[in-house]
Amino acid sequence: MNRRVLLSSAVALALMGGTGFLLNEARRHQTLGPPGVRTHPLPGSARLEADLPPKVLDYGSELREMEAITVNSLPSDTSYGWRRYTAPDGFAVDLRVVLMGRDRSSMHKPQKCLAGQGWHIDETASTETQVRIQQPYQYELPVEKLVAHYPTSSDGQVISGIYVYWYVTDDAVISSPSGFKRMYLMTAKLLRTGILQRWAYVSCFAPCSPGQETATFDRMKTFIAASVPEFQLYPCPKPISLSSVP
Repeated sequence: MNRRVLLSSAVALALMGGTGFLLNEARRHQTLGPPGVRTHPLPGSARLEADLPPKVLDYGSELREMEAITVNSLPSDTSYGWRRYTAPDGFAVDLRVVLMGRDRSSMHKPQKCLAGQGWHIDETASTETQVRIQQPYQYELPVEKLVAHYPTSSDGQVISGIYVYWYVTDDAVISSPSGFKRMYLMTAKLLRTGILQRWAYVSCFAPCSPGQETATFDRMKTFIAASVPEFQLYPCPKPISLSSVP
């Protein structure tokens, strides 16, 4: 291991340790900020449920319950939302939201979860990219695209999957594959205002046959562009300037 790698690792550990210390010190006086996604309270629970649209384009959907292993492994104040959308030709997309509460450890890197489920991530095909959203105005949504493969049998047959994710709160949306940018924004706002940003981790997943990864991602981009304005609150519509009103 060369000196550059050692120095980079030391800096990363120092940043993570310093961020955790500052957040813990500020926690006593913090106020939890509003989420960046639409939600409603669950009766008899401190949790919320993300309001994902029942219909997107020509996709129907069914509401799904988050797996017990996910719920049990995350903090008790974590909130969720999950719908499976199916197009008339059978193409299916899972749209999920994991919304943190006061415990920021709800936010995690999906790479570990995918690997734990047996998926092998193709690092050469995975990348940070953008999806163009048209509403409430045109902007580029930053996302991380992961291409993964899952062995279905001992003879080497596999299925592929496209996993797209990003993070959103009431005043920011980022892809942040390392998590450092999200931690920086969270720490800066907490120290400046006493408000803990309430980040939501949004993900879309679609399985596909090997060789169909590009076509699948193209369909997912269309789905994401249509669905995001229905449940995501940031970016919000730009205020109208009085000087521009005739």
